Amino acid sequence: MQRVLLIFGTRPEAVKMCPLARELMRRGGVEATVCVTGQHRAMLDDVLRFFGVTPKYDLNLLRPGATLTELTGAMLAHLPPVLRRERPDLVLVHGDTATAFAAALCAFELALPVGHVEAGLRSGDLAAPFPEEFDRRVVDMLSRVCFAPTAEARDNLLREGKAPEAVFLTGNTVVDALRATVREGFDHPLLRWAAGHPLVLFTAHRRESRGAPMGSMLSALRRLLRIAPEARAVFPVHGDPALRSLAERELAGCENLRLTPPLPVETFHNLLSACRFCLTDSGGLQEEGAALGKPVLVMRACTERPEALRAGVLRLVGTREDDIVSAALTLLRDEALYASMARPSAVFGDGHAGERIADVIERGECDIFAP
Repeated sequence: MQRVLLIFGTRPEAVKMCPLARELMRRGGVEATVCVTGQHRAMLDDVLRFFGVTPKYDLNLLRPGATLTELTGAMLAHLPPVLRRERPDLVLVHGDTATAFAAALCAFELALPVGHVEAGLRSGDLAAPFPEEFDRRVVDMLSRVCFAPTAEARDNLLREGKAPEAVFLTGNTVVDALRATVREGFDHPLLRWAAGHPLVLFTAHRRESRGAPMGSMLSALRRLLRIAPEARAVFPVHGDPALRSLAERELAGCENLRLTPPLPVETFHNLLSACRFCLTDSGGLQEEGAALGKPVLVMRACTERPEALRAGVLRLVGTREDDIVSAALTLLRDEALYASMARPSAVFGDGHAGERIADVIERGECDIFAP
């Protein structure tokens, strides 16, 4: 029996780790336990409830006004007792968050094997995404086994010196999550409000977007909705009070816009499935949009998910107001271009990534559990 401890703390991690946790829990050869740090709180709890995953450990470390450095310090203090108590055969972390970084470092220092889900993504720029590019690279270095979501991610790891037998190509578990959340006939007041109009889903929250870039993004959204009154836009605003205040101020008076708090995962995924396209600085939305056949305009200068660029379902539009507005108007009004981008792509997997990861763990492949 392989004993596995999954550690995560943010909503995006939960979306991608809960399907894997459920798959591991149904396996006869695996004993899976979940620990959450609470790096996100309400947004995390929503995903846990939807997937029916109950953590054994909820550290609840987020404090109002805490910096990311302070939160990371709290994780480094509170995770080792959990790891010592459980002594798992494998610690599973995900992606590029402070939780993943802290958990991998604590496990490594306790000589516990680390498995990294969604390993190998690279933008090539430590400043974008910031600090996630750094976190992901360090977690990959500390990991005994890496579960790469794409062939390019696998090749990145091999080029950096990971042993081939330590890298497994699995697909991305976010596609597994979409199979559980997106459904025909989903109804919601926001969908009824936007019925008969092209719906734009807008998100912006990254640290490197704050300041002038964020102002430019919000100005672009306001201008787009003025030029294209036929469009409707939904902006689920991140929980940061400063961002909420800025968005309310900059977008006041936009009648064809709805600002909302962060939406439940099922609602958000079904809005994405129903929208015409997405404007975002997010990473995960690039994968979700590609899987659902929704064009994604990425308000960043680079991406750690270039596979979607090559597949033609994603475009980098940067953070200049004129560039964002121009690209969005084109997707609203150029049907030929829209049709070329609005097609589902399997570049991030087929919805069975969790099964492949669970197979590797249950079989004890790659000497994962060797001392």
